Amino acid sequence: MGTAAGAAVVGGAAVGAQATPGGTSRSAKDLGSLAFDPGAYTELTTTVTTRTGEKEVKYRFWKAVTYVAHPVDVKYQSLNVSVPVEIDGTAVDASDAPILLANSIGGYMPSSVADADGVGAGGPPMGGGAPGGSGGPGATADPAPGAGGETNETGGALSSNQLLAVAAGYVVVEPGARGRTLTNARGEYYGTAPAVIVDLKAAVRYVRANKGRIPGDTDRIVSAGTSAGGALSALLGASGDSRLYDSYLRELGAADASDAVFAVGAWCPITDLEHADGAYEWNWGTSPLKGGEQADRKVSEELRSQFAEYQARLKLRGLGGFGPLNSRNYDDYLLKQYMRPSATTYLKGLSAADREAYLADNPFITWRDGRATFTWEGFVTHVGARKKDAPAFDAFNLSSGENNEFGAGTTGSRHFTAYGARNDSTGLENRRVAGDIPALLDLMNPMYHLGEGNPGRSRYWWIRLGTDDTDTSHVISANLAASASGLGDDVDHLYYWDQGHGANTDPADFIAWIARVTGHAKRSGRH
Repeated sequence: MGTAAGAAVVGGAAVGAQATPGGTSRSAKDLGSLAFDPGAYTELTTTVTTRTGEKEVKYRFWKAVTYVAHPVDVKYQSLNVSVPVEIDGTAVDASDAPILLANSIGGYMPSSVADADGVGAGGPPMGGGAPGGSGGPGATADPAPGAGGETNETGGALSSNQLLAVAAGYVVVEPGARGRTLTNARGEYYGTAPAVIVDLKAAVRYVRANKGRIPGDTDRIVSAGTSAGGALSALLGASGDSRLYDSYLRELGAADASDAVFAVGAWCPITDLEHADGAYEWNWGTSPLKGGEQADRKVSEELRSQFAEYQARLKLRGLGGFGPLNSRNYDDYLLKQYMRPSATTYLKGLSAADREAYLADNPFITWRDGRATFTWEGFVTHVGARKKDAPAFDAFNLSSGENNEFGAGTTGSRHFTAYGARNDSTGLENRRVAGDIPALLDLMNPMYHLGEGNPGRSRYWWIRLGTDDTDTSHVISANLAASASGLGDDVDHLYYWDQGHGANTDPADFIAWIARVTGHAKRSGRH
C-alpha cells in the first residue's frame, strides 16, 4: 500500500446527454503486445481535499504501460492508469465511469510518467527545458507566473484535475509523450512535430482497443492539458480519427482503434502557431516588455496587418450572438464576452471592503449596478508588460521553443512562417520555409481540423485562460471557442480575472462538467 496527498476542490454533478457507444472488447490474443494486463496493478491510497471536505480514495495504479507496439522511446511512450475502488470506505464501481486523459505537457517538451509513484505524480519533463516560446533546445525554464501553483516548470498542468477525478469516481489515464528536445546518438531530433500529437493519439487508441480490460467508459474519454498541453488537448479533440496521422501511427504500431475523444479540457492553449505572432501583436503590441522597452514597432505593425487578413479569412462569429469577428471589433468582443464578465465575477466574490479597496487601486474599472466596465486600453494597461518580444513564436533568430518544435533531422530549430524565414537573422541562405512545414502545421493545428469540420471531432469544449496571460494572445482561445461553437458544438469558455499562464481556479467545476456532458451524473443517479 502507498499513500499520496493532494489538495483541490470537487463539485457536484448535473444530468447530461449520452453518446453513441462504439467498439467491442477484444481478447488479449487479438491485441498481442498491446493487451492491457488487468491484474498488474498496485493498490494505493490518497487523500484529496474537495469542496465538501477531505476524501480518502483507495485506487488501483498501473504504472508505465507501453502504449505502442514499436516504441521509439518507452520512457515517454507509456501511460499510467488510476482506477478508484473505494472512496471514504464505500466501494466504487468505475467500470462505466468517464476516463480523464490528462497530459502534463508544457512547452512542447518531453513528458514521462515512468517515475510517477501515484495518480497526478507524473509528467514534468526529464532533463529540463523552457515553456513554449521562451527558449530553444536546452534552455533553462522559468516558473509559470501567476498560475497559482497549478503548473510544473514548463507550464504543464499539475495534479488538481487528476486528483479530483479519482475522488469523483472517474478513471484517470496519464500519458507520457515525446517532446521537442529529444535527440538520439546521431544527434537527430525524434520528438519534434508531429511526434507529440501522434503519441497522444496512440495512447487514446490503446485505451479504446482495451475496452473491457481497462476500466471505465472508453467512449467517454475526456482530454485535458495546459499551455502546449492545452493546445494538444484541443488538437486531440479537433482531429479525432483524421487520416492525416495514419502513416505515423502505423509506424509506431499503434492499436487499430479510434483516436477520437469525447470532450476537451484546454487551459491557455498555445496553438494556431502559424498565426500566433500576428494575434500576439494585435493583443499586446502596445504593451512594453518587462524592462520597459518596446518591441520593434515595424515588426509589430506588419504582424498586426497579417492578423487582420487571417481573422477575416476565418469568417467566425462570436459567442453570445455577437456577430462576425474581425480585427476591428475583436477588442469589443473580448470585453463584452470575457473580460468584463470575468472582472464582475471576481469583484462580486469579494467582501464589500475588499471590493472597495480593489476598485480604489484600479480606477480604470467602473463599478455600477453590480457590473464592471472598462475600456480595452485600460485593460491592456492593467495587465502591464508583455512576456515575449516580436515575433513571439517564430523568432528571427530561431530561439523560440516553437522554432525547436519544427526542427528536423539534426537541425534543432526551423522557421515555420514565411515572415519569420524572410526576416531570418541567423544567416540562412534560403529564406523560405522548408517544403514539409505546411503539412506539419496542419498536423499541429486544431483550427485546421475545425475549419474542415472534421466529423470525428469532440462535441464538448471546456476552454480557460487567465486575463493576465501574455504567453499568447487572448484571440487564440477565443477563436478556438468560436470555431467549435460555429460547428454547433457545446462550448464552455471563460477567463480567470487577474490570473496568469496555466491558472486553473475552477477545477471542481470541470469535474462536474465532465459528469454533465458525459451523462455520468444521470447514469450514476447523482443530480
